[in-house]
Amino acid sequence: MEISKDLIQKLRDASSVSVMVCKRALEKAGGNYEKALEILKEENAFLASKKSDRETKSGIIQSYVHGGRIGVIVELKCETDFVARSPDFVEFSKDIAMHIAASNPFDAEELKLQPYIKNSAATVGDYIKEAIGKFGENIEVTKFCRFEL
Repeated sequence: MEISKDLIQKLRDASSVSVMVCKRALEKAGGNYEKALEILKEENAFLASKKSDRETKSGIIQSYVHGGRIGVIVELKCETDFVARSPDFVEFSKDIAMHIAASNPFDAEELKLQPYIKNSAATVGDYIKEAIGKFGENIEVTKFCRFEL
């Protein structure tokens, strides 16, 4: 079956994984875009579980302030400094900090269970698993603090 470049690009834009991984998922799904998305979600969950034991010794401290009335500082850990300094990881950390500001979770475990503010069909845990698949490293939200006036 021939998979179009446009369909591969559409899946890549939606998932942020490599072209070859998108092509393979579309081939497994028989060219069905929705099935390919599900395959990628399952693969990310499997990959995240395999990487969960790996030590996270690098990371980033990210802050977010909303309207001068709510502020968040979050520590996100990954395995290497190379990933921690990448623009995509920085953007990922900003998204997590923004979510914490909006949803006020009690701790990291509750955070993972919450519907993600940018995509309510997924949880924050799903978003983290997607990032693990994208970056190829274990990622953890280790600590955060939220302030509100």
